[in-house]
Amino acid sequence: MQRLYDFLRRHPTGVDSFWAIVLFGLSVAGGSVEGNSPGNDQPAWIVAVSLLLSLVVALRRRMPEKMLVLAGVVGVAQLVLNVSTTVANFAMLVIVYTVAATGATWARRFGLIGGLAAAPLAQIRWHDPGTGTAGNLAIAVFQTVPFALAWVLGDSLRTRRAYFAQLEERAARLEKEREAQAKVAVAAERARIARELHDVVAHNVSVMVVQADGAAYVLDAAPDQAKKALETISSTGRQALAEMRRLLGVLRTGEHQEAGEYVPQPDVEQIEELVEQCRGSGLPVDFKVEGTPRPLPSGVELTAYRIVQEALTNTRKHGGPNAGASVRLVYFDDGLGLLVEDDGKGAPHELYEEGGADGQGHGLIGMRERVGMVGGTLDAGPRPGGGFRISALLPLKPAH
Repeated sequence: MQRLYDFLRRHPTGVDSFWAIVLFGLSVAGGSVEGNSPGNDQPAWIVAVSLLLSLVVALRRRMPEKMLVLAGVVGVAQLVLNVSTTVANFAMLVIVYTVAATGATWARRFGLIGGLAAAPLAQIRWHDPGTGTAGNLAIAVFQTVPFALAWVLGDSLRTRRAYFAQLEERAARLEKEREAQAKVAVAAERARIARELHDVVAHNVSVMVVQADGAAYVLDAAPDQAKKALETISSTGRQALAEMRRLLGVLRTGEHQEAGEYVPQPDVEQIEELVEQCRGSGLPVDFKVEGTPRPLPSGVELTAYRIVQEALTNTRKHGGPNAGASVRLVYFDDGLGLLVEDDGKGAPHELYEEGGADGQGHGLIGMRERVGMVGGTLDAGPRPGGGFRISALLPLKPAH
């Protein structure tokens, strides 16, 4: 029995065929429905009508509109040929429900009109003179109710299916949008990590190279200076490793991150440490802060730090051995101003754009991307009298 149930559940057409056979058997065995006036009850007509109406039930899912037309034709033939209603006429209720649930618009309308007209027409064709006009009218109304209920039930099912289909479509669309947003977020994160790595590596490695060259130059003549340079190289390398570990840590998914494993993002207060590091590497830097310092959004703090870091790295690369630099931080009412200048021999503007003579860095391109992300402006170019100038204005928003 369970196997039969599973089979019928997976094959709805088989279920319809089963009930069509049952309906046909009951119709042929029972003949015309009792209570109607005697009509043309020849067995041949009853079998023909029952067979066609059973076919309506069997094929109602495959071709509902065609089966509705067939049921209408059979009903009209019954009226014209005076073939009394049989059990098979139940198929008219079934097809009205089916087209209301799954049929086209014209079929739903035709099914409603035909269902409401079927009982009154049958009552007029086979009315009982002894019942009276009021009695026949009451019977017609009573027999019309099942057709109306069948149509309403089918239409409600159709509306519910359409609603669920809309929900599924919306869920699928939202899922696609989430996937697209996730891809955009991943691309943005990769770009951010690339900029961060460039800034970390370019600055710290340049400091290490300068210190290593200086240590090699004074190793024999001034061992103390060489030792100090090596200590600077060591501390700079550790700092670079810590920052790279922090950046690469965001790429690790599903791994436990111990508290304090990664250092926090650089901020404006660490610019002074950055300047001291540059001074220790042999680059004279004048540093001033104007205005009243106040809390800044984390994005603005990181952007300001990276701009100064990149500008001083470019000065070290392109300014020459006797270059000096100056850094100004100005707190305005609605923004943070940055001005980084050097008096070195300078280099072609394209090298600053590319971030180095190898053309593999980010340079000013990365600066502009950072400034654009916080809604600021950047101006960079040769400085009158020699050297290079970078100025930026970063808008301030209330820190939450």
